[in-house]
Amino acid sequence: MLKEFRDFIARGNVMDMAVGIIVGAAFTAIVSSLVADLINPIIGLFTGGVDFTNNYFVLSGEVPADASLEAARESGASIFAFGSFIMAVINFLIIAWVVFMLVKGVNKVKDAAVRKDAEPVTSDEPAAPPPPSPEALLTEIRDLLKERTV
Repeated sequence: MLKEFRDFIARGNVMDMAVGIIVGAAFTAIVSSLVADLINPIIGLFTGGVDFTNNYFVLSGEVPADASLEAARESGASIFAFGSFIMAVINFLIIAWVVFMLVKGVNKVKDAAVRKDAEPVTSDEPAAPPPPSPEALLTEIRDLLKERTV
């Protein structure tokens, strides 16, 4: 049973998946920082710093006027936090756009590398003639055998 487990773990696809998860977690931190620290502040300049996070409706219970979303949640009231959802959707769209642009850039670099590898190497030497067809070789062998028997 231990040997089977070791074989399972040592398989390439399991190791590839583990590496993908680790790199994905690191990449998530980079993209989240890019959105939160660089893109959202720029968007805030154009929208006047609009942040929907603290927008909510009180469904039942008492919440002090002008209380933040966190304070409303701590008060125990039942709230409908539509602002958090709107901000989550906006952040998702921004993150999706950033990932799209990164993948597009990586694909462009990969395509350029493939094109560079696929370019024919030009040389001053003439190209070698194509090899003879099997029929031509058999005909030549037959003719050589005929000459020896004559």
